[in-house]
Amino acid sequence: MTHEFIHIVKAFTQAKLKGFKSVLVTVVDLDGSSYRKPGVRMLIHENGDMVGAVSGGCVEKEILRQSLSVFKTDKPKIITYDGRFRLGCEGFLYILIEPFNPQNEFFKVFEACIKNRSIFEITSEYYREEGVFDTIGTYITINSSDYILSQNNAIKTFKGTENLSFSQTMQPRFKLIIFGAEHDASNLCQFAALTGWEVHVVNKPSESKSINDFPGASQFISSEPEHLELSIEDKQTAVMIMTHSFAHDLKCLMALKDSKPVYIGLLGPVNKRENLLSQLLEYSPEIDNAFLDCIYGPAGLNIGSVTPQEISISIISEILTVTRQKTPMSLKEKTGNIHA
Repeated sequence: MTHEFIHIVKAFTQAKLKGFKSVLVTVVDLDGSSYRKPGVRMLIHENGDMVGAVSGGCVEKEILRQSLSVFKTDKPKIITYDGRFRLGCEGFLYILIEPFNPQNEFFKVFEACIKNRSIFEITSEYYREEGVFDTIGTYITINSSDYILSQNNAIKTFKGTENLSFSQTMQPRFKLIIFGAEHDASNLCQFAALTGWEVHVVNKPSESKSINDFPGASQFISSEPEHLELSIEDKQTAVMIMTHSFAHDLKCLMALKDSKPVYIGLLGPVNKRENLLSQLLEYSPEIDNAFLDCIYGPAGLNIGSVTPQEISISIISEILTVTRQKTPMSLKEKTGNIHA
């Protein structure tokens, strides 16, 4: 969800340049079930434009109507939405609507936090009842410092009160590093970017490609693998090796051998993986078993993928199952809560 909040901050900055005020909407509590869970957020601009969503689309019209008073008074409020009777499937939502206008200092600190792939925390103070309250709102904690998201509030009005609190620890944005520059790599880049991932593409200098060939890419690097400074230590980074060259794939593995990504995918058949690992162990017999365990080849889940687009879906699905430690299954076979 980190990428969603990054998008909200960028959207606010753009709207402010146009002279529009914005309000932040957060689902802070829930009774029953819902399409999305507490912590989901969206931004509404003064002109009625909305960024993001907190449901499948059924709650947003009511939120837009309720936001008008927040634009007028600059006072945060709690609204409720009973989807059990209106929709027949959702629960009872508690929704915080508040002015969104952080101080300038926040943007510099937040930008550095995202760039450094640091963890931050978002806390929303609220009541489980409808109304306008002076002691509700959201603040962000970065490096032990708190940043209120509305200049009309002060952090001291939150802490020490009898408010309820909803806190989220936000991990670094998930990152995918793709080694390769063919058509299938471009498709994977586009699909991963749509998922909200930060995508870096590494290409051989001999290839006449640019970032324009990779929709959604955050960075395009033209370099041989051995010349890269790879420092992958967090569990929010995956790697996909798809260069269509055995020798270059081996170079990539050698360059990665001291890193700790959560997933390394290899494109190609089983015998290619076995030959790559055999060569890798020959060159680096001391390699850590944990590194070998994170290698998946052939990459992807067995969903019958044929086209590059379908293969991209298969690879992304496998990365999600690995990072979230889930066993792939049809949801109709699952008992209990879908998201448990």
